[in-house]
Amino acid sequence: MKTTISEVYKFVDQEITIGAWLANKRSSGKIAFLQLRDGTGFIQGVVVKSEVDEEVFQKAKTITQETSLYVTGVVREDKRSPFGYELGVTNIEIIHESVGYPITPKEHGTEFLMDNRHLWLRSKRQHAIMKIRNELIRSTYEFFNERGFVKIDAPILTGSAPEGTTELFHTKYFDEDAYLSQSGQLYMEAAAMALGKVFSFGPTFRAEKSKTRRHLIEFWMIEPEMAFYEFEDNLKIQEEYVTHIVQSVLKNCPLPLKTLERDTTILEKVKAPFPRITYDEAIQLLHEKGFDDIKWGDDFGAPHETAIAESFDKPVFITHYPTSLKPFYMQPDPNREDVVLCADLIAPEGYGEIIGGSQRIHDYELLKKRLEEHNLDFDAYKWYLELRQYGSVPHSGFGLGLERTVAWISGVEHVRETIPFPRLLNRLYP
Repeated sequence: MKTTISEVYKFVDQEITIGAWLANKRSSGKIAFLQLRDGTGFIQGVVVKSEVDEEVFQKAKTITQETSLYVTGVVREDKRSPFGYELGVTNIEIIHESVGYPITPKEHGTEFLMDNRHLWLRSKRQHAIMKIRNELIRSTYEFFNERGFVKIDAPILTGSAPEGTTELFHTKYFDEDAYLSQSGQLYMEAAAMALGKVFSFGPTFRAEKSKTRRHLIEFWMIEPEMAFYEFEDNLKIQEEYVTHIVQSVLKNCPLPLKTLERDTTILEKVKAPFPRITYDEAIQLLHEKGFDDIKWGDDFGAPHETAIAESFDKPVFITHYPTSLKPFYMQPDPNREDVVLCADLIAPEGYGEIIGGSQRIHDYELLKKRLEEHNLDFDAYKWYLELRQYGSVPHSGFGLGLERTVAWISGVEHVRETIPFPRLLNRLYP
């Protein structure tokens, strides 16, 4: 019976065959322990000299790391194993011998591992992170599909920039200027006027010369947009969404979380509703924590967001930022022209902003005025303005950065580990 590691629980005390790679091995005279992986998981194969042919035992002792194999054996329950099962090996067939595999069980430097990212992905740690990333993606589709959202694909090449062109990758689109998209939001606004509730999920690009542990040049965004949703409606669905994906990981990825030694007690507290503080209150809180230099109108950096998050045991919304700090399309507070109806969701444990969202301006004249104030090209935004001419309605949306969210839920320090092939300031290989 040929099967996979993730399915061996169905075949206890039965003989099965798996296609696998040798991740590691150790032996002690008359017994060899093979750490096997097949993409679905990891399992230990135990080869006892007295129970197999001499040829099989010699293979077990001499096969090299990352050699591909067909391994046959009897599935046994093993309470000492985190996986819960092991394989009593009866036969080994070598498919392809791996020679000189560069990533050995010893410690390697970050740059070396990044140069060998195509191989580093095979490690148990990277496998666990990618499993958690996959669960976030799966549960994202589940959440929005269950609530009647329609998935819309935004273009990657665009002639306009939702948040200005200073951090965009410029290219030529035949004889026109074009940019790699930094957000699908504007297109989702158009789609929401057609389909009500929509979301995009795709790659976005920021030409930001940052080397922090929170930044990537290319990353993935989940961007919902909802017609007839106002500020409070928007915060409510963000709480429900983040609660859903965190609880889905807790339920469906216990072994990856255990592999990463993630303290799940913090994640278990992530249930709606989330605490909220205004920008004004955040400034006051920072002053109380000794950040005397920050003043009203300043943006928050990583140390500020971390200090704010330390005061709460769940993600926290910071709402009502100054108009001057935010993009042109955000709806002003009806009671205060100097702030907008927006919120950033700050993750606990120093992981920073994972969501930015707002109610959007739905008044044609006000949006036109904002475009003028930001010196943006009216021709490039003509279609966006027209959304306010033909049946405009209050609408809201947000964007969640997948890699930062994976980093937080996984408990890993740097976002470079949360995307299969990271694009960093000085890295375009492999």
